[in-house]
Amino acid sequence: MAQWLKSPPGRYLLGWEQVQLDRHVSDLFGFHALQLGLPQLDGLRANRMPHRWVASDSLYMPEPYELPPVDESISTLAPHAGLALHCDYDALPFPSQSLDLVVLPHALELARDAHDTLREVERVLVPEGRVVVTGFNPASLWGARQRYGHLRRGMGLGGKLFLPRAGDFIGYWRLRDWLRLLGFEVERGRFGCWRPPFGSQRWLDRGGWMERAGERWWPVLGALYCVVAVKRVRGMRLVGLARMQKVPAKAPAVVAQPRMHTRGRPTDNG
Repeated sequence: MAQWLKSPPGRYLLGWEQVQLDRHVSDLFGFHALQLGLPQLDGLRANRMPHRWVASDSLYMPEPYELPPVDESISTLAPHAGLALHCDYDALPFPSQSLDLVVLPHALELARDAHDTLREVERVLVPEGRVVVTGFNPASLWGARQRYGHLRRGMGLGGKLFLPRAGDFIGYWRLRDWLRLLGFEVERGRFGCWRPPFGSQRWLDRGGWMERAGERWWPVLGALYCVVAVKRVRGMRLVGLARMQKVPAKAPAVVAQPRMHTRGRPTDNG
């Protein structure tokens, strides 16, 4: 994956993902944020949370990549040097309900078990916490070329795969179903990168016109998707500070005095 990201199509997709993450995390508030995987991206650079970590399941630390600058229209802090952690994605070293934001750039595709990773993310997120997931879209021209490469290899014809070989690509609607089963509610979903799967920068530049056409005519066929979901907890509703309400003064109670009746005795007027 790290080597493929240095290629022209890898840099093209990396640039789109960085822009999407900047937009989606800039307005998310809290105290603790975590990025799982793909340290080549700085998925938390546009976020304002004071405690931010970058975790990886590998001890390999890639060299810094040239990333697109932060959009000037986004009110953000300066890029940060996140604390690097080495851990398994399905056993995060954080207490339950302790993180406000988790960013997963291709982490589910490269994880040992995508289901366990997503369940672990649900465990460490606070109620109303957000998760941002990016991944390859199998229902795209890029996914079709990858399947064709696997088919040729299965038939013994050899050939080179276009996308990274490691990992299992997860479809957009399949991911939404997984999130729904874990109690997440999808807030936003976006596709991108509609240029054909060319290997050279020259041909990628020539396919630039397909960006506008793809976003308008076939948006769900983008090579990448980005999903933002919020963790919902049944029976819990977060509200703001309770306002002081003026309690009306209690009205004085009227107590009726019981009348005493005496049998066999005449009254004063009798």
